[in-house]
Amino acid sequence: MPLLFDTGPLYALADADDAWHQRMLDFMEKRDETVLVPVTVLPEVTYLLRSRLGDRVERSFVGSLAARQMAIEPLQQADVERCETLLERYRDLGFVDCTVIAMAERLRLSAIVTTDRRHFSIVRPAHRMTFDLLP
Repeated sequence: MPLLFDTGPLYALADADDAWHQRMLDFMEKRDETVLVPVTVLPEVTYLLRSRLGDRVERSFVGSLAARQMAIEPLQQADVERCETLLERYRDLGFVDCTVIAMAERLRLSAIVTTDRRHFSIVRPAHRMTFDLLP
């Protein structure tokens, strides 16, 4: 089963000063599942990488995508429709988080890799009681 990633863990892997950096390195060392990146997360990750760590780090990340080291999950119309419901129900969630949730539901995934415990822990997915929040 693939691991669906939110923005935070992808950024943390690149930034040695991030509080989640070592935890993410340890987590990834023990995993061999496909890293699945929602297309909606990409602008957030690349913006953070470029603005905080520089263009070289952003280019390295994009290179890893181009080399298919991570899979990109496209946004589907059904995901956008589900986001509308999620945005109404969970007023503290933004569109990107809602797309991650909608994709996880559509793919029937039990876990989301995220550093955002505050937002993702309140969500009650359509296909299970809660998501397992990793790492």
